[in-house]
Amino acid sequence: MSTTAESPIGRTWAPLPSHADHVAEGRAARQQNPREALAELPTNDRDPMGILDAQDADRVPELVPLRTERMAASAFAFYRGTAALMAADLARSPSSGVSVGSCGDAHVSNFGLYASPQRTLVFDLNDFDESAWAPWEWDVKRLVASIVIAGQSTGRADSVIREASLDAVRVYARSIGAGAKRSPLKRYYDRFDALAAERAVDDETRAAIDSAIKEAEKRTGARAAKKMTQLDAEGRIVFVESPPTMTHIDAESEERALRVFDQYVKSANIDIRALLQKYRLSDIALRVVGVGSVGTRCLVIAMQDGDDGVLLLQGKEAGRSVLIEHGKAEQPEAVSRFIDQYGEGGRVVGMQRILQAVSDPFLGFVGHTTYGAQRDFYVRQFRDKKGGFDMDALDDKGFLWYADACAATLARAHGQSPASAAVAGYLGGGRVAGEAILEWAYAYADLSLADWKLFRTHRGVEAAA
Repeated sequence: MSTTAESPIGRTWAPLPSHADHVAEGRAARQQNPREALAELPTNDRDPMGILDAQDADRVPELVPLRTERMAASAFAFYRGTAALMAADLARSPSSGVSVGSCGDAHVSNFGLYASPQRTLVFDLNDFDESAWAPWEWDVKRLVASIVIAGQSTGRADSVIREASLDAVRVYARSIGAGAKRSPLKRYYDRFDALAAERAVDDETRAAIDSAIKEAEKRTGARAAKKMTQLDAEGRIVFVESPPTMTHIDAESEERALRVFDQYVKSANIDIRALLQKYRLSDIALRVVGVGSVGTRCLVIAMQDGDDGVLLLQGKEAGRSVLIEHGKAEQPEAVSRFIDQYGEGGRVVGMQRILQAVSDPFLGFVGHTTYGAQRDFYVRQFRDKKGGFDMDALDDKGFLWYADACAATLARAHGQSPASAAVAGYLGGGRVAGEAILEWAYAYADLSLADWKLFRTHRGVEAAA
């Protein structure tokens, strides 16, 4: 056996920082970036309508009025569609200086249920379009502000909203602190079991969870295919048009899709590549989804087997993360190299696999940097038991439970980052940071409400109030 001095590994080996080292690093960060400063919300040099107009300039023109309509519907709907505004505002706000892999749009409606590859239901983050590396509190602030705005929109007592918001930060702090003490491997295997959660809460909340689970169980690809497709005269499965939310793409776009579809297949895992050999692409249509995504190019893809069985996939356009574009969040060198190589679709897929406990096995991407496509896309399975929770349908106990569940889930996602113990050290028990973030969230709710009213005027929905 070679000695350490003779071993190539031994000559280059050095111990990694310990849990205690990272915690101390986080505590030291308080000196330079006090937790109380997280309450500050600078509002100078803002151009909210300029940011939204610039986003719409690159969207499908015919769908921009629909996006305006959906965002104008309520203060909460507007908030859901304005991750770019918040990223720009966060960039001007004091920061902890501790960065983690971030969702970028962690509001309460971007958590939900979906099927694991083992066909069990899990609860997790479910939107990664804006994901990138950023200060941990950016996601937490986005979550807490959404709790405030959703609570106000559903007419809850202010005491309930404050309790839910403060509790969310404390749960996040406890969860990331407890997780950081465990090995990285154990943290990797953590997940939120929706059925176990259902058994652990009060009767009213259990009923809300049970209802969400039942709805999610119904939202399958097979059920969607029955509603959205039909056999044409040649025996090909095609989508049924329903303008403006479902329309076929033009011949030129279809040609491009055919040219790059094999590149998606090559980006998927090997078992999915083998599975897809049993299907043939039969149709593609443009489909409108969500609030913030309206106007981006979102495709549904029908795959047909030899017995007229259907597999539905969804291809979503991937633009630059708002955390990077508007938040100016500096990315680790390895992340920047990854985006350079695989494009924005690769970024979304990579971050989803990092942040989720279990991910859709059909995830893949097509990027202009790698494959010469005109735009970057990521691909996933369409409606694989995906479901969410209706804020209006939750009573106050359910609302408090849901806020805590989102916070714990976010902590699990952030816990996959090397700096998670530093976050725990910075936060401590979460009381000081919780009060600061609560103050920030209430101020941001007021700011977002003013932006919503300005947006309605700016887009001609109604005169300013």
